[in-house]
Parts: sequence; C-alpha cells; structure tokens
Amino acid sequence: MRPSRYLIALVLILAAVTVFVSVWWRDMGYPLLLLWVALAALTAGDLAMSAFSGRMTVEFELPPQGFVGHVAEFTVGVRPQKGVVPDNIGIRLDCAPELVIGEGRSASPASPAGEKVFRAAFDLRLTRRGRYAVHELWLKWPSRLRLLDIIARMPVGKEIAVLPDISPVLSGAIRTQILPLEAGQKDLRLRGEGSEFHQLREFASGMDPRSIDWKRSARMRNLVVREMRAERNHQIILCVDSGRLMAEQLGGFAKLDRAINAALAMCWAAGLAGDLVGFYSFDSRPRLFVPALPGRAAFPRLQTVCADLRYETQESNHTLGLTHLSARLKRRSLIVIFSDFVDSVTAELMIENIQVLARHHFIVYVALRDPVLAKLTEPEEMSLDAVARSVAARQILNERRTVMEKLARLGVLCLDSTPEALTSDLIARYIEIKSREMI
Repeated sequence: MRPSRYLIALVLILAAVTVFVSVWWRDMGYPLLLLWVALAALTAGDLAMSAFSGRMTVEFELPPQGFVGHVAEFTVGVRPQKGVVPDNIGIRLDCAPELVIGEGRSASPASPAGEKVFRAAFDLRLTRRGRYAVHELWLKWPSRLRLLDIIARMPVGKEIAVLPDISPVLSGAIRTQILPLEAGQKDLRLRGEGSEFHQLREFASGMDPRSIDWKRSARMRNLVVREMRAERNHQIILCVDSGRLMAEQLGGFAKLDRAINAALAMCWAAGLAGDLVGFYSFDSRPRLFVPALPGRAAFPRLQTVCADLRYETQESNHTLGLTHLSARLKRRSLIVIFSDFVDSVTAELMIENIQVLARHHFIVYVALRDPVLAKLTEPEEMSLDAVARSVAARQILNERRTVMEKLARLGVLCLDSTPEALTSDLIARYIEIKSREMI
C-alpha cells in the first residue's frame, strides 16, 4: 500500500498553506493542526473502508503448452468477495524472460449473478523451447476515496511447456504441399520415368513407345506399357548442428528453433511420401542419434527429442560430428544438414567433411540467411557509418555465396533461405529431389 497521487497533492498543498500561514499569521497554528488531523482521519477512514470491502478472489489461466514463435494467452479474473470490484485495476506479471509480455486487454463483464468480474488478458510471446513459469502477479487498485493505492502480490506458479512449432503439420499445409507427390500430378508425371514398377496399362496414342513391355504384349496379344513411379522407402537423416552459432537469435528466435521446426515439417512430409526418417544432432561432439523409422512413426519420437534439445555454447566440431554420422549409416541416404558458418575460412573444415560424406550420400545443406544483411547493402542515407555497414554486409554475403558455390560443385544441394520461408523452401526441395530421383 502506498499514497496515491491525490493524497500526495493534498499533502503538498496543505504543507504550502501551513508554511505561508505560519509566516504571516502566527496565531493560526490550531486551525492548521485541525486540517492535518482531518486529513489523517480521512486517510485512516479510507484505509478502513477499503480493507473491509476490498477482498477479492483472483483466478489465473495459462495453457499447458504452446509452440515456439507463437503467442500464449495468460488470463486473470478478479472477483470481489464483498462490494464492487474497481474498474481500473493495474496488473503486472513477473515471469521468465523467455516469455515476452505483450500489451494487456481488460474488461469488466457481468457474471450471471449480476456482480461485476474484472478480466484481463496478456499475450506472452514464446521465444525459446523449454518449460517456463509465470511466478507472481502484482495487482494495484485505488481505495474508496482514491487517497491510497492498494498493492497486492500473489504467487501464480503456472508453467507452460514451449514446444517446437508443428502448426504447419496440424493445419494441413505440409500435406497440401506434399499431396501432388503422394498421389497427384507428380506421381502421374513420374510414371514411365521412375525406378519402381507401378502398373501395366494398355497402350494408347501419345504414350512413349519405349515404355512398351514387348514380352507381356506378346503374351496378351495386345500392346501394354509398364508404368513406373518414384522409388519409396528412402532413408532420410535430419542432421541438426546445435552449436554456438545456431543458438544465435535471428528474427527474434534462435536459429536452432527455426531448424527444428523445418526438420519436423520435413519428417512429416517424408512420412506422407513413404520414406524413412532418422535424426542426428551434434555440437562439439556427437549428441543424439535416432535410427530411421517410417516417417509417421518417427514424427512423435522426433518431436519429443527435439523438444529436449539444448542450446549449446560450444563451437561445432564438424569433423567429429559428420565422421560419426558417416560411421552410423549403412545405406545410401538423403542427409539434410542444418548448420551455419561465419566466413569462408571457418567453413573450410565443414566443406571438407561434407565432401567426404557426399561420396556415398546425397546431401542437402540448409543455412539461414539474415534478411537484415540485404537491407544493409543498400543504405537509405549515405553516411560514413552506413557505408561501412554496407561494405561489411556485402563482404559477408559474398563469402556466404563463395561457400555455397564450393558445396554446389561437390554435388551438394544448397538451400540458403530466410527464416520465414525455410519450411516451405525445404519441402519444395524435397519434392524436387523425389521427382527427379536424385537419391
């Protein structure tokens, strides 16, 4: 509890009057004393009325889990036990720094019993994976005569589990994107071009004569063609670098979280397309390895594993990490490597080890491009600082382009995407790989 601005203003005014009167009218001390006593009595009466009629019941509500990058709503309901709830209640939350508090929204709807209930909602932006809590709630409301501000602190103890973002999977966006490959135009286009037998069909005008199965045609005494389709049951390994560079923030979220979200979307897409999916992570040393399983069966397991993947502060050892992965794989696989680099010098060891891995497997290298760099290359104002930043940004982009070109010459498919377009670009590359049978 503390004095309100109205009480402070009254005290200052009365103090000024006391000083002025004491200087000019020395015999007015008794009336001034009465004024001070009256103000003190008024404040004490306000405190007594507020204490007896200001009891409230506070209810909290927080969803048990949410997706990283999304917003969770924390709601507060204040119900008076006696009297009327104040209209202007101030609320402040004390929560983990990973839960970024947005602007609050408040309302005072009437309950079925006719009493007013104050409700407020806060948007909590979920910026990192893990379990985070809203610790305490601070309430502030004015007393009956508005001479005091009553402050109450209440423990909340509500936790929310922040999980990798699988909203594209739940919304059906991934299925919509992969559907042509599963049973649509891509499948039709691949007939006669794939490596896996699909069916026999009667020859019709316009079909490629090279697809005619002459032995079966002679047996059936009619021209029939062999329809082929893309091979299924490929092995896909999602390799995530969880080192220091991947823990850096990009667009408000860690690169590691962006990579995990795209990896889970890729797992679901591969399950729809009939492939096997495994998972591997490394930083300064190998961490987790999940053997390849059918995509739909692997998805819940990978979701649990990725939710517990830690943000590491150590430099990534690509030599140890990729060599260990190569030793674990017994068949040719599609390996999707989510990693990043600073410059072409620090990327040399990574390129050498990817080159060794690319001799036996098909590699897709995925890196996240910072959109801010492209804006810095073309400054709006020509100052010395802006020009210096533009030169540095151009140098960084040129070095990234050099590394990507080196990897491309080794037969690695490179994807340097923005954070917002990473998932859709990765699924598009997967569809291209499947349709061209590059595995």
